[in-house]
Amino acid sequence: MTIEILVPDLPESVADATVATWHKQPGDAVTRDEVLVDIETDKVVLEVPAPEDGILEAIIEEDGTTVLSKQLIGKIKAGAVAGEPTADVPAEAEASPNKRNTASLSEESSEALSPAVRRLLGEHSIRASDVKGTGVGGRITREDVEAFVKEGKAQAPVAAIPVVEAKIEAPLAHRSEKRVPMTRLRKRVAERLLEAKNSTAMLTTFNEVNMKPIMDLRKQYKDIFEERHGIRLGFMSFYVKAVVEALKRYPEVNASIDGDDIVYHNFFDVSIAVSTPRGLVTPVLRDCDKLSLAEIEKGIRELAIKGRDGKLTVDELIGGNFTITNGGVFGSLMSTPIINPPQSAILGMHKIADRPMAVDGKVEILPMMYLALSYDHRLVDGRESVGYLVTIKELLEDPTRLLLDV
Repeated sequence: MTIEILVPDLPESVADATVATWHKQPGDAVTRDEVLVDIETDKVVLEVPAPEDGILEAIIEEDGTTVLSKQLIGKIKAGAVAGEPTADVPAEAEASPNKRNTASLSEESSEALSPAVRRLLGEHSIRASDVKGTGVGGRITREDVEAFVKEGKAQAPVAAIPVVEAKIEAPLAHRSEKRVPMTRLRKRVAERLLEAKNSTAMLTTFNEVNMKPIMDLRKQYKDIFEERHGIRLGFMSFYVKAVVEALKRYPEVNASIDGDDIVYHNFFDVSIAVSTPRGLVTPVLRDCDKLSLAEIEKGIRELAIKGRDGKLTVDELIGGNFTITNGGVFGSLMSTPIINPPQSAILGMHKIADRPMAVDGKVEILPMMYLALSYDHRLVDGRESVGYLVTIKELLEDPTRLLLDV
């Protein structure tokens, strides 16, 4: 029995998707719930599992193809055993893969090779006819190309189009280039950042905060906190608490513009910028005003792990009234973060560094951190933006105020 592999239902806000990576090739054995292919959207990566045990009979849409919801991308022959001929692979090809490899592979068209294989061949300047295929019917797989390169058998590139030879100066002979297509997530991030820059009246204001009180508090209670709650006490929970308290005092910063209207939000959903291998994402920590420090730390850790592993859902990425980005974890001393539309502001945290500061007429070395608040000047005026940032500074420099609500 042949089972169709379909693209999962895409969210309403996602028009199409891209076939990112096939983890199996035609003829490979598959087991139920084993991930067959990754489907990449503008927001998340969807994993498509095998519905039944069997073999992958055919791949309809190769890597890099744009697909729609419920589109057919492959077929599985349920209950079949690897090595048996499938409907799309003639028995003659199964019986004599080497013959096919020598007879037709040298003239194999680009359609017969997956995009991943073609990319590898191009990067290493390898002719398809030089690689022995071990896939179904002698087809070349990614592993075949990687093994060929590892053995050091790659040959000089074969020019398909005549080119004019140019003398390369010795100092430049070692230089090379590598062209890699953008992921859908990276393209979407680029579009959103450009949209924010062109559609908002963005302005950034700065301040600095003495982190010694929080660092002393963490040092005093970190072991007890971790033993009681099962998670380390970090800085982000204090940042989120301070941000929420300041949002309560300055509702314009928690608002957004919708056409000619200003939408004031009576809830506090904070987006946390997370760097992932595929690009920057901003999962949302919801109802932060109702969370304790431990719950905030656990929520942020869960979102960070999901972001790293590509497990974030669309629901976890949409919404959010305000964004926090912490470039300090990478060593950033100062930056001007870009607003995450349709939000009206974003707070940038930075590296904590010891600096000489004047305290009561004396010079003291204190752990200082720069704060940067970028805001949409169409909605937030200078008074509100500066007052908001000063409030965060005061709350962080005296964290007891977070507990006393003063």
